[in-house]
Amino acid sequence: MVETRRQGAPARTVFMGTPDFAVPTLDRLLATQEVVAVLTQPDRPAGRGRHVRPSAVKARAEAAGVPVLQPASLRRDPSAVDALRALAPDVLVVAAYGLLLPPEVLGLAPGGALNVHASLLPRWRGAAPVAHAILAGDAESGVTIMRLDAGLDTGPTLARREVAIGPDETTGGLTARLAVVGADLLAEVLPAWLAGELVPAPQDDAAATLAPRLSAAAGLLDWTAPAEVLARRVRAMSPRPGAYTVQDGLRLKVHGATALPAAEPGGEPGLLVATPGGPAVVTGDGWLRLDRVQPAGGRPMPGSAWVRGRPEVLGGRLGLAAPEAA
Repeated sequence: MVETRRQGAPARTVFMGTPDFAVPTLDRLLATQEVVAVLTQPDRPAGRGRHVRPSAVKARAEAAGVPVLQPASLRRDPSAVDALRALAPDVLVVAAYGLLLPPEVLGLAPGGALNVHASLLPRWRGAAPVAHAILAGDAESGVTIMRLDAGLDTGPTLARREVAIGPDETTGGLTARLAVVGADLLAEVLPAWLAGELVPAPQDDAAATLAPRLSAAAGLLDWTAPAEVLARRVRAMSPRPGAYTVQDGLRLKVHGATALPAAEPGGEPGLLVATPGGPAVVTGDGWLRLDRVQPAGGRPMPGSAWVRGRPEVLGGRLGLAAPEAA
């Protein structure tokens, strides 16, 4: 129980988060608790113009009139830790913050630090749990509310909620759904936690899997893999870092694709063929139809529009050379 607050009163809460995923949780806290400050990562360049922009969480917090702190590191900035301590929070709530919390921060609030994590822990500990769930072909994902400790998503759990992964769902779409699920679950769990009615359950470390951040290189499509595996990679890499192949030495981004059975036998992996629904690529098992692509220097377009403008690409091979920067 959080002894420094009157039972049933709104908890003095510090929220830590950065991307869109964290905004629904912040909104729930603004409606139900006393949010005394928000921590988010420093403003960074974004978009094609690389203009410096605030995070989604900063924009929402400022609109609500909540003080915002943006330390580059909590481990190397004692003044940020002192500022947190001066706020005398009852509890810290974290959702996709992106910075590690040192021990002095984890122990700062009587209610500890609760994390809204977008996976069914201990499966997919790390920075990219949604993408890894799709890559692996998991039938379900979900959200776990856990108490943070010094490890990487290793702390004891308070609650989990499962969500089925749709057959065409991308990382972006599933993340948006899980953001709402996580906000709802935290709203249910937090009052009971603060009232001392929940006992955290330790995770089974033997069942843990890791979900490290995916680099741009992870988006390269290997045409010797089965079409189903490649379709999952396209969905897992959407919207970032993006799936791609190589066409005439240049990067061809693949924003949408569908796995198909091979309409005819044979063909080297990477061979581009025509289908009634658009161009498809021969893979190690089946064909991958390119539903939406983006040529180097161009805009996203349907795969059918791309081959109408460049019919000579049919019959050629994709992925034969390292791509130039695009």
